[in-house]
Amino acid sequence: MTNNLALTAALLLAFACGEASSDSLAAETDEELSEITVTAARVANDSPASSYPTAATTLRFDPLTELQSRGFAEGQSDVTVRGGLFENTGFKVGAVTVMDPQTGHYVAGLPVDPALMSVPAIYKGIDSAVEGFNSAIATVSYGINHISDGGAATLGSGSDSLNFQSFRFGHSTTTSTGNHFGVALSLARSEGDGSRAFGDHEFARANLQLQHLSGDTQTDLIFSYQDKFYGWPGAYTGFATLPEIDDTQTTLLIANHRRQTENGWFEVGGFFRRLVDDYDFNRVTLETGAPGSFEHETKVMGVGFQGSQQTGRVSWRYGGQVTADELVRSTDLTNGFFTDRTYATATVVPSIETDLGNDSMLVWRAGMTVDYSDRDSNAVLPLLSVTLSRGGAGGSTDYSIEYAATSQVPGYTALNSNPTGLFGGNPFLGREKAKQLSISVERDTGDWQYRATLFSRRDDDLVDWTFATGAPFARQANPVDIDVAGLEVFAVRSWETVDLAFGYTALDKDADYGSAQVDASFYALNFARHRATLAFTYRFLSRFELRIDNEYRVQEDNPLRVGDGSTYIAAAALRWSSPGVERFGAALVVDNATDSEYQPFPGTPASGRQISLSASYTW
Repeated sequence: MTNNLALTAALLLAFACGEASSDSLAAETDEELSEITVTAARVANDSPASSYPTAATTLRFDPLTELQSRGFAEGQSDVTVRGGLFENTGFKVGAVTVMDPQTGHYVAGLPVDPALMSVPAIYKGIDSAVEGFNSAIATVSYGINHISDGGAATLGSGSDSLNFQSFRFGHSTTTSTGNHFGVALSLARSEGDGSRAFGDHEFARANLQLQHLSGDTQTDLIFSYQDKFYGWPGAYTGFATLPEIDDTQTTLLIANHRRQTENGWFEVGGFFRRLVDDYDFNRVTLETGAPGSFEHETKVMGVGFQGSQQTGRVSWRYGGQVTADELVRSTDLTNGFFTDRTYATATVVPSIETDLGNDSMLVWRAGMTVDYSDRDSNAVLPLLSVTLSRGGAGGSTDYSIEYAATSQVPGYTALNSNPTGLFGGNPFLGREKAKQLSISVERDTGDWQYRATLFSRRDDDLVDWTFATGAPFARQANPVDIDVAGLEVFAVRSWETVDLAFGYTALDKDADYGSAQVDASFYALNFARHRATLAFTYRFLSRFELRIDNEYRVQEDNPLRVGDGSTYIAAAALRWSSPGVERFGAALVVDNATDSEYQPFPGTPASGRQISLSASYTW
């Protein structure tokens, strides 16, 4: 493990000293929550009423993902896609997927200011296989923004004794050769009592970005640190009588280099992440450092690459990553077979275009992914698709059919926890595999964009926390085979003063637990059978904006959930900004405007209505 960490550190330093790319994915603005060709907003609100914005904020009402929060989203949230679990979705910055080897619960707690990154693309199927690492269902992918001169300062307060502040500043210089050097600083803090008793928080985040741009390259170095104290009753246990807390300190270093070439592009990056975690399911008890204290420290390093190259009629899309992790210390994750691991993935997907005439094109893709681990079984998995593209005066239409097989391995909480109790582990868990077939139609008329996808997926040995309904205190991580079927529909339209985005997802699951003693699931069967979202933005009176996000859902029944499984949730914001380059602004934000009591996690109390008022100055 030490040699692996040293090698990765050396590669990180090499990348940090390289040149850098003007082909940044940051060409999108904060109004463009885009996935590949989608150019209109998927959500309306990019700032919460509960804290400063984080990577989780814009995913709350995203029709392409589902964010399940414990309390408010910026406190702790799991991100799932197409009925997967929280560990099945990866978070990628530049060329590397930044992971948490202890538990996927922490991956959405990315300590990078969203203002430093592009809006996220949501990759699934073959695209996720190429882009992602150890994330079998989907990858949330961020590019790195260009640094520009100027800054912003925000002060805010709200209900439940909330107060928050943020400051950003960037400066760039241009040399006589046309190269650009930039530095950006971002600071943010937030504290409040929370909308529930024992729902208080205290957050602080700091980011420093260094950047070099030349004609066809971009190199970035990002230092991030975040300290989060977060309390919520029944957060992980699902028992509201327990005043739980989670106190984490996350250190993250990312180095990334991207180059545009004549026939494609290439990107390489590396990261180092350290997380210190102190979880307590009862904050009033005195911890002694003995088992039951739930204190952990993990370190993880990785290097990755992405690229595309055109050679004749064949376009080669490829990607890969090597990661080494270590469970440095833990009071409770002591029952497994190992505490360090090295794993890797490499994917190549060539594609061939066949011109059919009459503005029609057939695109064939066929490739494979190779997944390796020194502690688990390995896998070679196929990737296949065919797309018929048709253009015309009225717009373009794509018809696609795709098969993608992907895999991942479980984290240390699932592997090394005590086999009995509320968070029972299982050291015999192996590689999880997902095999998905999808059929989709996408239409772009310029004004409207539509997408509809039917998919069927087989999850083999999916790691889930299962229990018997008569004994909800005895949960254990077990492999589950699940058949998933679903429909996704997405449509967006923008006018001069109005933006609309609509999404609908329907899911059905058939689970095989392989044991008569297990008949309930805490995560895999905690999903929405029907979920509809509508984002609305209205610009009026020259300097005002009204933003409203809406969600209606019908949840699968769960024996631990208290209250109705169907609900309507909304968030709204009214914003004002003054004219000019140097601007003053104000925002009134309301989260959970309907004061819904719906529990995203069974038994965990929902966050109540929250209201904040903020003032800002940008220059």
